[in-house]
Amino acid sequence: MIISRLAGLHRLILAATLACTAMGVQAAGRDVEGVEAPEWSDEPPALARLLETGHRAEVARQPGVAAAHFCAAARDGSVEGQYRLGRLYLLGRGVARDGQVANTLLSIAAQRGHEKAQSLVEPLAAAEKLPDCLVTGKAPEVMLAIDNGEAVPHEVVERFIRALPADKRRHAQMVQKLAPRFSVDPRLALAIVRTESNFDAAARSPKNALGLMQLIPDTAERFGVRDALDPEQNVRGGLAYLRWLLQHFKGDVALAAAAYNAGEGNVARYRGVPPFAETQEYVRRVMAFYRAPRHPETMRG
Repeated sequence: MIISRLAGLHRLILAATLACTAMGVQAAGRDVEGVEAPEWSDEPPALARLLETGHRAEVARQPGVAAAHFCAAARDGSVEGQYRLGRLYLLGRGVARDGQVANTLLSIAAQRGHEKAQSLVEPLAAAEKLPDCLVTGKAPEVMLAIDNGEAVPHEVVERFIRALPADKRRHAQMVQKLAPRFSVDPRLALAIVRTESNFDAAARSPKNALGLMQLIPDTAERFGVRDALDPEQNVRGGLAYLRWLLQHFKGDVALAAAAYNAGEGNVARYRGVPPFAETQEYVRRVMAFYRAPRHPETMRG
């Protein structure tokens, strides 16, 4: 497994070198000081947690711990991990400053479409040098527990919301505001809406599911929604249903998500997540976004 990953990394190095005409690290003067939270993606939770733990360590001025986590993510193919580790080598934070290693990692990330990595490289001398932690494949000794069962960090979600177009940002903020009133974690509500409609209030499915939380007519009627295309009515109805499901399935997020997609009857019939391809992928995305397997019993507004 390690050999195949390293072979892939070396292929990326060669591609980056050829495509970018021997990329190199830009001279000092570019803004490389900002430390942003990782993007909210549907990457495997363990990989996302590596990035998020590394970010928290960097903010807490523990760059050595940050480097260890970013290296572990980079070793598993994370473009964001490659960029963040390359940036630490560029700045000499937590690792010995090494422009050649930084250039290699940033070039790989840039070739794979990472915009910030692209902003840190320019045509200079070619560089092909991987850090020891990628070459040896040995897990860093300072690694912390990866899967602690916690939900996605708030700062990751906030960065995602800030980057949304204005209309979708308003919808996401409304979901955040309303969710606690229904005793639903706003992060889970956002994960559901993102998976259902990607914050498009006019979304309509082939099965006539409508709006932000994709309410079918029966569900809309069940929870008192008169106009399913009205964003606030839609979200209130969807949150009421989601809260009912969380109570019914005793806080099991995967079962509640499966029922939201396929109906609680199907979850009961199959005694778990139904074997439907759509539902399986739906649950995978919700769990990847939210991360926590169980929902808190109570949420305070």
